[in-house]
Amino acid sequence: MARSGYFHGDLRRALLDAGLEAARSGGPEGVSVRELARVAGVAPSAVYRHFEGHEELLLELALRAQAMVADAMETELALVPSDDRRAWADGAIAATGIGYIRFAWQEPGLFRLAFRTRGDLGAAHDERGRGACGRTPYEQLERALDALVDAGELTEHERAGAEALAWSAVHGFAMLTVDGPLRSLDAQTREAFAARIVEMVRLGLAQCAGAQA
Repeated sequence: MARSGYFHGDLRRALLDAGLEAARSGGPEGVSVRELARVAGVAPSAVYRHFEGHEELLLELALRAQAMVADAMETELALVPSDDRRAWADGAIAATGIGYIRFAWQEPGLFRLAFRTRGDLGAAHDERGRGACGRTPYEQLERALDALVDAGELTEHERAGAEALAWSAVHGFAMLTVDGPLRSLDAQTREAFAARIVEMVRLGLAQCAGAQA
């Protein structure tokens, strides 16, 4: 018998809110249909009237978490001075990376959830993964790379495929500091390494592309 604690009308939203809270403490593995139903005060069968299965529920939650990552990146971007185009471009590539990494540190459970889904790069532009800033995390990175081209820091040739390279480096570092052998770094060293990672990305894109030309 379903519990009577759920009275308001939007059950789907209530389940997603509860799912994010579960993932915040336990990552994607912490999201249980039965437990979300208990929190919402409904029978587990009611969950399946809104989601075909556990995997669809996780996908929706992952897209919500991605929107939160995008907004964390936007918070860092807002700190970059905008009075000089070239300086903003240099600062933007660093800010997107730092915002991404710091979200992983502050919300490791949601970070694990955000990027655990299967699929191709088309999902990187799914509007459900756009934050209040109007962009997904991947689109934030695209914006920063486009700014480097506009400022003359990257050529169109050097820009090609740069998203995949930059994302791989930053995401890999974030995961190593959340779940890997770098998780024991002290905060000061971790911040210093993060700054070096994003600077390596900025400098390396042009150098590697030039070597391949």
